[in-house]
Amino acid sequence: MSLPNQINTIGSLAIGWGLSCLVLGIVGTQAWTYYARYPSDSWTYKLLVASLVALQLLHQALVGHTVWFYSVANFGNNATYFMPPVWSLSVQVVLGAFVGAIVKTCYGMRVWRFSQGNYVVTGLIMAMTAAQLATAFAFTVRSFNVTLINSQTIKNIGLASLALGAVTDIFTAASLSYFLHHMKTGYLRSDTLIRQLIVHTVNTGLLTSLFSFAVLILYNSLPRNFVFMSVYFILVKLYAVSCLATLNSRRFVSGRGTDNDAHHASPEEGLALPSLSKKQSLRAAHAQLEVGVHQEVSIVTEQSEARTIHTVSSHGKVPYIPYTTGW
Repeated sequence: MSLPNQINTIGSLAIGWGLSCLVLGIVGTQAWTYYARYPSDSWTYKLLVASLVALQLLHQALVGHTVWFYSVANFGNNATYFMPPVWSLSVQVVLGAFVGAIVKTCYGMRVWRFSQGNYVVTGLIMAMTAAQLATAFAFTVRSFNVTLINSQTIKNIGLASLALGAVTDIFTAASLSYFLHHMKTGYLRSDTLIRQLIVHTVNTGLLTSLFSFAVLILYNSLPRNFVFMSVYFILVKLYAVSCLATLNSRRFVSGRGTDNDAHHASPEEGLALPSLSKKQSLRAAHAQLEVGVHQEVSIVTEQSEARTIHTVSSHGKVPYIPYTTGW
């Protein structure tokens, strides 16, 4: 059995590390933007962002150690192919799956909200997320006892984990799009918001899905080198980018303006019709609003930019669009 080409092993690791560093920079920029744009957000979401950044830094440190081990400390040492992979390479796999599980859980919460509590769809997303994390953990544990040259013995576990991740991404994006589409009211402003949410959902879900399938295909066809792993390094960062982009786009998706408008809303902005005072907003949040057929009322509270649109006609209440803190 021939040894793997160094270009496809050490070279791939180095390229993957370099590109993932660039994406890590995007993660940092997104996190900075979040804290600047939403200073009044709930501590839960602030903790989520901080946790994602910390996990990304830890993951990148593990990737860096892997690259150093194979390209510097053991450069030209073919004996490494007959040993189990360095511990940092194995651990970063399950850490990346854990990051993906956090993001998938957040999107599962969105499905729960937009589906108005659909247990079946939300439960299926959560089950697939848990299954992927479990198979990734099993892959990591098994990898400590498998040499690089014989890594095909755990190939099926890795393929199962990657396939579950890709299918979960696609199913989640499709579910969100489906439930959002069925929320259309027939009113221009409400339907415009829904279309924007659908486009954003498809865009963020498509990116991670494409990279997930790329890792799956590369691992299936080239399991004895690190080409697939270099793409996996980037995929882990893209999950954080997707989550942070969703949080940061709330004001723009709902038509709220720019960073300079973080604490202000005018009657002309987006869906703020009509303009309500603070007391009126709080009172309206607990009351049935009766407005004309062509009017929509947007209630914006000070807690996490919470937004709920109630559209009521003379014939009764039309389905509403929940839009709270991005989830």
